[in-house]
Amino acid sequence: MAVGVFALAVLLAGLGAARAQGSCTLPDKVQNAELTEDASTMSSFPVGTTVSYTCRPGYMRIPGMPVSRTCGENLMWSQIETFCTARSCTHPGELQNGVVHVTDLTFGSAVTFSCEKGYRLHGNRQISCVIQGKVVDWNGPLPLCDRVPCKPPPSIANGRYTEAANYVYQTTVTYSCDDVRTGENPFSLVGSPSIFCTVDENSNGVWSGPPPQCKVVICDNPQVENGRKASGFASQYIYGSSVRFECDPDYVLLGMDVISCTENGTWYPSLPTCKRISEDACGAPKISHGEVVPQKSVYLRGESVQIRCSPRCAFPDGGTEVTVMCQGRNTWSSEPNCACDSEPSDFSPVISHGRIIEGKKSVYSEGDSITIECYAGYTLHGAARIEYIGGGRWTPEVPVCKLSAYIIAIICMIVAVLVFLAAFWIFKKFISQEGKSDSTPHTAKYTSCKA
Repeated sequence: MAVGVFALAVLLAGLGAARAQGSCTLPDKVQNAELTEDASTMSSFPVGTTVSYTCRPGYMRIPGMPVSRTCGENLMWSQIETFCTARSCTHPGELQNGVVHVTDLTFGSAVTFSCEKGYRLHGNRQISCVIQGKVVDWNGPLPLCDRVPCKPPPSIANGRYTEAANYVYQTTVTYSCDDVRTGENPFSLVGSPSIFCTVDENSNGVWSGPPPQCKVVICDNPQVENGRKASGFASQYIYGSSVRFECDPDYVLLGMDVISCTENGTWYPSLPTCKRISEDACGAPKISHGEVVPQKSVYLRGESVQIRCSPRCAFPDGGTEVTVMCQGRNTWSSEPNCACDSEPSDFSPVISHGRIIEGKKSVYSEGDSITIECYAGYTLHGAARIEYIGGGRWTPEVPVCKLSAYIIAIICMIVAVLVFLAAFWIFKKFISQEGKSDSTPHTAKYTSCKA
């Protein structure tokens, strides 16, 4: 308690001394600023003394705000508001295949960087806005986002893959099997023929899956009693071979009509069977460009089904749905078939500054091709020949005709000449005429004097 009283007495004595001497104490600090050099060396501040502040490095003065204060008669410094604000760095720029995370650009702030999936950062992960000489700038350059690399793809026995200069994110390699000598069983590529470089959960480069295998796969020649092959005839059936079966008259197919040779040398699904139809039954009606509802292998006499045509298809009378009845002995009350129209050409390609020179039609069907050329002075960008694949789509995409570089150069040259001529005309019309008007009176006077 005694110490506190003593300290208070000392403080009051100091203030009393200051007042007696008629001077202010050292000014208090101002945010982001400091006293000028001459004021910072002063030890006494009499009444009426004015001191000034300057902004610290990294800060600049706010226009219109006072930067000085005065010692008043009450021995107190005049009030002063914050007049320094932080300088700002320019935006560091965009990061290709990455993201720049910016929250502030002022002095002392920082920006961070991250890369998109499949890319990794090379360089600074963070830079800060700092003082560089007398200005503020970033303390480092932008990093780079490079594609994540993968190890070379795995090799396979009896096969090879397409090679690349380097294997990085999204690089795809395709495998194929080696050829064999005449008379030997060929190798079959079992598995996905292509794999690509991708990334795992830790952003490390990995291949999308295991490579395929090159194996000799032979399936037995499939035979169905009371049936025959409708397609898929071959002297040897290897991996991926398919066969479609149909039954003899008065027989109905039980099972799948199409089977394929698997990597194990077996057929999948299993071979179907052909069962004789009784006098009171029918096999499923055969319909092109349509479907049978409900779909079954065998229908009893008197049972009805609906035949529905596919889109853009119809029966001869224009209808798209009809009901037929099983009359026994594999005979239906009628066996209508659906006919299909060509797809309307609502999506005929529009070629600006060009035309179709071959294959042009009012209606296009899948598989139709056209050839395109550009008008004189234009260059074709894309494939000259494209094919219609349905749904208003063409492959490759419809090309475009753009003004050729040669024509652009000529136009630029003509514009330059016109600008030059216009400038020359202005010079002759205005600047040259002013010179003539100034000299004419003197010339006239000199002539009259000679006379």
